[in-house]
Amino acid sequence: MPGLFKTEAVVLRSFRYGEADRILHLYTPDRGRIGAVAKGVRRIKSRFGGRLEPLFRVALVLHEGRGELATVTSASTIHPHARLRERPESLRRAGQACEAVLRLFDTEEPNAPVYNLLCRELALLDERAEAATRAQALAFRLKLLLAAGFAPELAACASCGEREHLGAFSASAGGVVCVGCEAGSFPLDRSAHEFLVEALTRPLADAPAAPESALAQADRAIAETLEHHAHVRLARVA
Repeated sequence: MPGLFKTEAVVLRSFRYGEADRILHLYTPDRGRIGAVAKGVRRIKSRFGGRLEPLFRVALVLHEGRGELATVTSASTIHPHARLRERPESLRRAGQACEAVLRLFDTEEPNAPVYNLLCRELALLDERAEAATRAQALAFRLKLLLAAGFAPELAACASCGEREHLGAFSASAGGVVCVGCEAGSFPLDRSAHEFLVEALTRPLADAPAAPESALAQADRAIAETLEHHAHVRLARVA
């Protein structure tokens, strides 16, 4: 029913609207992705200050009317992620993380693990400059695949169940494949396979290191899985 509601959110993206307003794309733990308008936010004396910029984690009160957009009536900062904004690489990785969530989880269906994962990624990038690596970004995307229900099969051939000779990856099959089932796949080195397994099972803060060649193969595996199963195409992680 229309009315006021409270929620936490990460501001994924914002756009200018009219003379003083902004349209916000928000991701919340209890309502999934929602759109909202922040009226007067671009005025110098706005009551919202700078609290509704992208990458902010905020506590909100919103009014839900009959339209598609809720209206922000109150906002307070939980985490501004100010330090990552001072480091170009951290800022770029944070933008990639928000874009991935925006594209992959575009409905109002709640997914608290996705919200918590995004908050953890932004906090890591804010706390540690060394977290802004390709390996870390790929680990985040792989965990998003898991949260979306599209995690690739990595323990056995996705086609026949064979557990040996897993030297290729097939998005259409759903994961790694063996020599006998590798038609339509691409080669996956042992180091790339190990990276995918460890990145999926380790905590986000403990993303494994890997050679650039392995990361490139892992990036391709993640990207092709997203395209084939989620019908989402994201820019490769560079």
